[in-house]
Amino acid sequence: MTVSLWWIRRDFRLADNQTLATALAESEHVYPIFILDPKLINSDYTGQKRLAFMFEGLRHLAADLQARGSYLTLYEGDVAAQLEKLLSETRAEAIYAQEDFSPYARHRDKQVAESLPLRLVPGLTLHHPTAVLKSDGDPYTVFTPYSRTWKKQPLPETADLRSAPKSISTPKGLKGVDIPDKPALDEAVPFPASEKEAQQRLYSFTGQISRQPWAFKAASVNKINTIYAYEETRDRTDLKGTSQLSPYLRFGMISARQAVVAALKASEKADDSDAANGAAIWLNELIWRDFYIAILYHFPYVRQSSFREKYNQVPWINNEDDFEAWCRGKTGYPVVDAGMRQLVESGWMHNRARMIVAAFLVKHLLIDWRWGERFFMQHLVDGDPAANNGGWQWTAGTGTDAPPYFRVFNPILQGEKFDPDGAYIRCWVPELANVPDKYIHTPWKMPTEIQHEANCRIGQDYPKPLVEHKEARQRALAAYDQVK
Repeated sequence: MTVSLWWIRRDFRLADNQTLATALAESEHVYPIFILDPKLINSDYTGQKRLAFMFEGLRHLAADLQARGSYLTLYEGDVAAQLEKLLSETRAEAIYAQEDFSPYARHRDKQVAESLPLRLVPGLTLHHPTAVLKSDGDPYTVFTPYSRTWKKQPLPETADLRSAPKSISTPKGLKGVDIPDKPALDEAVPFPASEKEAQQRLYSFTGQISRQPWAFKAASVNKINTIYAYEETRDRTDLKGTSQLSPYLRFGMISARQAVVAALKASEKADDSDAANGAAIWLNELIWRDFYIAILYHFPYVRQSSFREKYNQVPWINNEDDFEAWCRGKTGYPVVDAGMRQLVESGWMHNRARMIVAAFLVKHLLIDWRWGERFFMQHLVDGDPAANNGGWQWTAGTGTDAPPYFRVFNPILQGEKFDPDGAYIRCWVPELANVPDKYIHTPWKMPTEIQHEANCRIGQDYPKPLVEHKEARQRALAAYDQVK
């Protein structure tokens, strides 16, 4: 009789789970386990909303396992010690786990594998970081050639996807700890944490099934879009034009392979070039995910340092009062403040807004990108070390394949372009709800009488801008020029 452990980490699903499938194929009995690692749970980078999402996801996974005759057992403590104890208690011969690529995960798994029978199975990415390399064997540091090589690798088809097992044989008797009730998933977080929800969202977004709209705070921004409109709507903060699947990919409630197959199927079914472009662009976003994971794998120093190390010498101002105003959404620039308040309240932020607020922190306030990266990880439900780090370094101009440092977003123009009617701003910054469209992106320009009519007195009800755009831009260029 062969027995194994399925050590669940970032694969909260039963369908298309290569790790679970391998364990089931090679073992008669499988124990699904999850270990609460104090080093991760108590990390300064671990946010309460992400923990709540994770706990809710574990509860749903436990129910799905129970429906198949199995059960989930939760443990807490030193990972290696818990696994060693479990091997002894269950007489398991192997530990199956999905391979993870963060520096911490790789170090942890290396230590475990030195003394325990750990078998790592792919599945976090579509292609392993070592599978997409230049002809000389070096890793790519520019996205476009990386994506070309990525697409030349074997791509999955629907037939490759594994269905959830109908039953899982798990002997009775293991006793762990309860899944924590706190932190609880806040109603403001618009992400029910389950594999079923992830599947529904994926297939709805890729145009294969329909569903009802789900909640933004304002009906005006609650518009349904699919992958076929992605090219046109993805940057609009006032529209629901993105998939909003990032939390589910973060915890593996859907697999990268499922997402890629859905994108490819959507492309095949597209009935015009715009629709096909939408599917192609969304596939590119999935490739970016693999790319940033590969960067972190090959260049782990980026967790603490700029990829372009010379930018570690940028003379940041790092004003703590300015940082606090940014964190609270009190910068005086409406689209920046809307993004930050959306983040803190809901645990998520539109990707365009992420770029806008990050650029503002780094270029307008001259605050080290690492401050913002940490704040995002403390609040994002989808907080992922590779994607978050890659996004921040791209915006700061310090990362791989980043735009030139002298590109500085104008937050006024960004708001006008990507929230033209101010619906996103009014949704998240209620002080500006009655501000006329003419002033919604520049409320400090409102005449006094209009401020009173709008019940929005600048400097009292809503702050004056922390900095003036042109002056801040020149200051940023001067700072970066010192290390170019």
